[in-house]
Amino acid sequence: MNFDEILCLVGGFGKFQKILYIWICLPQIFLAFHMLASVFTGAVPPHLCRSTWPSAGAPASPDFNFSLLSGQPELSCRDQLNHSSALGLGSGHRAGSCQGGWEYSKETFHSTIATEWDLVCGSSSLNNISSSIYMFGLLVGAVVFGSLADKYGRRPIILISLAIQAIFGVGAAFAPNFYIYILLRFVVGTSISGVIMNAFVLGTEWTGSKQRMLAGIITDYFFGIGYILLAGLAYLIRDWRKLQLAISAPGFLFIFYIWVLPKSARWLMANDRKEEAWELIRKAALVNGNPLHEDLEICQAYKSKEKTEEKRKHTVIDLVRTPKMRKQSLIVFYLWFVNVLVYYGLSLNISDFGMNIYLTQMIFGLVEMPARTITLFTLNRSRKFSQLAFLAVGGLACLLTIFIPNDLSVIRTVLAMVGKFGITASLSIIYVYSAEVFPTVIRQNGIGIGSMCARAGGVLAPIIFLLGGISKQAPMVLFGLCPLLGSALTLLLPETANKPLPDTIEDVEESDPSSDSSLFK
Repeated sequence: MNFDEILCLVGGFGKFQKILYIWICLPQIFLAFHMLASVFTGAVPPHLCRSTWPSAGAPASPDFNFSLLSGQPELSCRDQLNHSSALGLGSGHRAGSCQGGWEYSKETFHSTIATEWDLVCGSSSLNNISSSIYMFGLLVGAVVFGSLADKYGRRPIILISLAIQAIFGVGAAFAPNFYIYILLRFVVGTSISGVIMNAFVLGTEWTGSKQRMLAGIITDYFFGIGYILLAGLAYLIRDWRKLQLAISAPGFLFIFYIWVLPKSARWLMANDRKEEAWELIRKAALVNGNPLHEDLEICQAYKSKEKTEEKRKHTVIDLVRTPKMRKQSLIVFYLWFVNVLVYYGLSLNISDFGMNIYLTQMIFGLVEMPARTITLFTLNRSRKFSQLAFLAVGGLACLLTIFIPNDLSVIRTVLAMVGKFGITASLSIIYVYSAEVFPTVIRQNGIGIGSMCARAGGVLAPIIFLLGGISKQAPMVLFGLCPLLGSALTLLLPETANKPLPDTIEDVEESDPSSDSSLFK
């Protein structure tokens, strides 16, 4: 008898688990805020060097139409003399040596970090670098909080991460300069990984195998809700400091999690803390209306299984120590990497599509809902085929954009949204899939390293768009080919739909390969 069988007696997704998922899902809204806030706080509105005005250093004429520069930032950054006749301006200087300061359009944004600290033209790469440093924070958080959660448990790391997120998120709203802002956002990034990974694993470890997929997708819906709500918040709050404060300050309300968030009984069992585990199991059974009496037979059966297993500490080395575990781990790590690379590559560059930035953000958020919903109808049939198919859809759609002429921007945008649809669905699946591939004794390590690989993709996503200076097609070529490779590698993974979670590495190595011969089970 394993823990999944115990959960069947307790209730795989009863009242206890539903309450738990409420606590897990609420922070997802704020995670979306922090992850995507830079779309607005780091936006670069149309701008022009004041030195180009007939009266050098004078503010821009209120009658000047900044829309002449919209979508053509190169007009602001080239020799202004070359464009003076086109724009009706006087002679000026090169943008890189703008002496009079910059004038920004306030039609869309009142203030962003780009307008406050002049991150334009020669300094524009700092904006991309700040996004990459934030993503690097998620990578560091995946490593640090992944190992700490395996050592100290899921619950304390979630609580610590939520506190860090609120404190440093509010601090970023009061950053006195760009470099302090980057540092504070980096720390927020580390906390995001701590919450994302451990909240998901905590829910997975309390949920029965039949309901695990549905429960996992539910958390993604709340991230999508945050995606959409951010568009509304940013539309109402056009000043970046106030927006940063609005998305961070409510995080202090999560202090009540100290009293309501439970530990993981599965983790307690795996770490030989059986008395605490059984106390939680009895409590969950009682809440679910299935009270357990002192069932010594069940307890002894679980202990007997434990006695047959080698007692030793597990490390990340165990992810690659044995042949089958090594193959599965490396493939899953790549899938994490490519999903996040393409997801944030598309999500953080919505201004490139030429539409209203608030409308585009909302549409991209709305796309998340059907993308996550469709996985509910495919995951129960096959985790493997679902992962493979949606990666292929996302990759092909991104690749097709390079064949669409620039004057057909609507078609290019539609294809990009189809790519976003496929990658969003695939990203939802990899959370569920990887939690089922890794055994309990190294599950958090596996999720942690997978999340670390994902964050490496997030770090590279803003930088890849700098390749557009060499070839405009280069970013979308990469966003197309990488998922297609991942789709092919998925064929080598086992099917995990409606199967018990493996508890030990031996469970993985001794699994029957013939049971995975078909994509549909």
